Amino acid sequence: MSILTTATRMWLTRSLKPFVFKNEYDNVLPYADAKRLGLYIHIPFCKSICPFCPYCKEKYVKERCQDYVDHLISEIQLVGNQYDGKKLATSLYFGGGTPALAIDRLEEIVDAVNDHFVITEGIGLELHPDNVTPENLAKLKKAGVTKISIGIQSFQSGLLKTLGRGETDFERVFKALKDTKFETVSMDFIFALPGQTFEDLKSDIETAFSNGANHVAIYPFIDFTFTESDIAPMSKKEKRKLLDKITMHCQSKGYGRDSIWTFSKDPSARYSSMTRDNFLGFGCSATSLLRGQFKINTFSVDEYSKRIRQGLMPTSLSIRFTERQRMIYYLFWTAYSTKIDSVDFESFFGEKLKNKYGFELWAAKKLDFVTEEKGTFQMTLKGAFYYHYYENYYTLSYIDKMWGIMRREAFPDGISL
Repeated sequence: MSILTTATRMWLTRSLKPFVFKNEYDNVLPYADAKRLGLYIHIPFCKSICPFCPYCKEKYVKERCQDYVDHLISEIQLVGNQYDGKKLATSLYFGGGTPALAIDRLEEIVDAVNDHFVITEGIGLELHPDNVTPENLAKLKKAGVTKISIGIQSFQSGLLKTLGRGETDFERVFKALKDTKFETVSMDFIFALPGQTFEDLKSDIETAFSNGANHVAIYPFIDFTFTESDIAPMSKKEKRKLLDKITMHCQSKGYGRDSIWTFSKDPSARYSSMTRDNFLGFGCSATSLLRGQFKINTFSVDEYSKRIRQGLMPTSLSIRFTERQRMIYYLFWTAYSTKIDSVDFESFFGEKLKNKYGFELWAAKKLDFVTEEKGTFQMTLKGAFYYHYYENYYTLSYIDKMWGIMRREAFPDGISL
């Protein structure tokens, strides 16, 4: 466990108590009063496995995928039936894996969600570039999808080779996007790869915005211990220089920054399942975050299906938050949007932000990490880099450990972080 993340946790929670995840769960989730509730669905199947990808996935087999979708719909109904009526939800996002491998069942899944929830801000879905065809895009539109995110990773053939990705006919992708319109077309790229330059990223971003994208995400490469990737991570100094240059380029072009790693050409274009006060997750490895608890589903497709057949939640681990722990979780993921609104914090917790973290906010301003205007704390370029830097530590200290264990054990006894 990183000394940095442990020391930060103890200071901000004002406690020596670690985050303790236990092998226990509620079979009824208390989401009735949850505001700004997001929904997420995980489809864990891929035609081929990218060695750098840390997410829960397995090789696609049609019959296995069909069986999984049956159980996924049952989980949605199991949770949805706990609420009398239809619950408002900001959005629904499909991730994976490769959700398009279940595209012929997508409308059925969305119908199951619509039986229990009213989605107010649209439906988003991740796509592999190979899945971007006129036929698939038409099916997505018919199912009600309004936002798509395409995992390009890079338009540079050398960098794609580094990532273990095959060649893609991007002209075919661009043509399909021209013929079928979506509210948001986001393209994902990975930065901080060996040998990657500012010119590479600049070219990728401009190519995206010139060929159908109105939103881009530039995620840092993170070297998870349990993946099969042999890519050497970029040094801190090089990474900061690259992130600063690409941020300044996007700002000079007038692209809006709506999170640490995302920029939009169109102010209305948004693609993020992360910045929600509360959310419910369905499927293998999906997480649910509510006012006083967080839970994560098993990573095992077999054990997930077995639990659902028994009419039980497929929860693997849960944590019951202390008030301070929940505040830290809230602040950490809210800061992903590059700003924190003290009014929103007080509305959620019934406590004033400065009463709880006045010294930390004062120090952040003195260190030029944030600026303050009318109760809103906005990250500076320097602050955004150090958030990214800390997020990398957090990922390797917490997520890497948890996911590594859960990939090996369907229902661990518990994890202390």
